[in-house]
Amino acid sequence: MDQQRRTILIAGMAAGSTAMLGGGALAAQSVPPGKPGDFDFLAGEWRIKHRRPSKEDGKKVDLFEGEATCWTILGGVGSVEELRIPARDFSGMGLRLLDVKTKIWSDFWVNAKSGALTTPGQTGGFENGVGVFGDIEIGPDVEIAVRGIWDEITPTSCRWRQLLSRDRGKTWEEDWLMHWTKV
Repeated sequence: MDQQRRTILIAGMAAGSTAMLGGGALAAQSVPPGKPGDFDFLAGEWRIKHRRPSKEDGKKVDLFEGEATCWTILGGVGSVEELRIPARDFSGMGLRLLDVKTKIWSDFWVNAKSGALTTPGQTGGFENGVGVFGDIEIGPDVEIAVRGIWDEITPTSCRWRQLLSRDRGKTWEEDWLMHWTKV
């Protein structure tokens, strides 16, 4: 990726998120204090194996591959991810920012088809090499707790998984699993 494209992507994400910082719905919960560089492990080029329940039949598993390019920005206070899934004609961008005052990370997402930044984004932090982020999504007749977990972090691989709870955290179901391998 050329420097001009990288600069445009980073600038767009930073500008779009500035007004939305301050933590998500779970920011008030106790999270381990974040520090600059927590997401340094993600910098680089990645190949990703995705696993999700099928949208047509939740009992079946949907497997597909993707790729990502990630950068550490702002001296480790930010991390940018450009996710691409060519077979699905899908791309999006993650932006993770550390509020240096509260020491809480916020994780925002933009789907390239909508161009809309999620608000307020998941919040969380790392403890013992595992990053746990969460948010509450409220719809017309449903409240869903969402948890994103970064774990199995090594210099050449990591895992991200998303869990959902429809009963206020009593039970969790896996909604997405991504195995990342550095190129």
